Amino acid sequence: MNKPKVLIAKKIPSYVEEYIGKYCDYENYYPEENQGKFLLEKLCDKEGFLQSGIKIDDELLKSAPNLKVVSNISVGYNNFDTDAMKKRNVIGTHTPGVLNDTVADLIFALILSAARKVPQLDSYVKGGKWDVMDHPSVFGKDVHHTTLGIIGMGRIGQDVAKRAMYGFDMEVLYYNRTRKYDAEKNLGVKYAEFDHVLANSDYILVMVPLNDETYHLIDEPQFNLMKKDAIFINASRGATVNEKALIKALTEGSILAAGLDVYEQEPLDKHNPLLKLSNVVLLPHVGSATEKTRCDMAMLAAENLVKALVGEVPPNIVPELK
Repeated sequence: MNKPKVLIAKKIPSYVEEYIGKYCDYENYYPEENQGKFLLEKLCDKEGFLQSGIKIDDELLKSAPNLKVVSNISVGYNNFDTDAMKKRNVIGTHTPGVLNDTVADLIFALILSAARKVPQLDSYVKGGKWDVMDHPSVFGKDVHHTTLGIIGMGRIGQDVAKRAMYGFDMEVLYYNRTRKYDAEKNLGVKYAEFDHVLANSDYILVMVPLNDETYHLIDEPQFNLMKKDAIFINASRGATVNEKALIKALTEGSILAAGLDVYEQEPLDKHNPLLKLSNVVLLPHVGSATEKTRCDMAMLAAENLVKALVGEVPPNIVPELK
């Protein structure tokens, strides 16, 4: 029996390739850009596609008439045109769960770095500017015994809440499209309306998926609701925040600081005003970027791919395609 043909467009550990090879004939191709005629040519006879971030739209699907499953090596799947995939009965999967703790750790790194001015003070010391002790310019903002507001109480939001409450004695307010009664009972987080969370939190974290409802969810009116000494954290998707409004809030002092791992355009343009602001901590979209977690994500994506191709139901089909 012929094995299903698969295209792997993301570098993965050798043991993951070996696992795929037990069930599939695979080919590796790492496109420098998401789209292009060479990628479409590679997909023309493939039934499975393992990748990360490549736009799965009608053009690509037309060029891959045999395609049955697209497996994302990520939790996010805003690269999927789910309507186009439904029309062609193409399964789309992602990798939730395995990266929750790793991303939650990074979120707290952003909170602490922004609050205690870690990047600025690192440069201050390394630049030879440390010539007086205990100057007010080095003072930061406490994290312990403050209020964290979480917009989007999913798995990662709940893991952040645990760290906040049990590690830093923070009160956690949250807003979610549907209330998380289990999280309220088990963790002690408190539900509040969207505007209330923004107005009453010392730290505000956005952890929502990107879709039509969440595009620019945080805009100028939302920044104006926040405390003047609030610190804003985004580790979800860049376009959930109007970046121009964020830059204005940081520049004019509507909020104190920000910590960002995601942006509307990635990589950041070298002329982006964020690069010149001292009150923002910038990371290059590395929420899940530890060796172990990325390997676990690749393995889960491979398992999703294989299950779909051998006639089983993958455990991690994206909600819109179930």
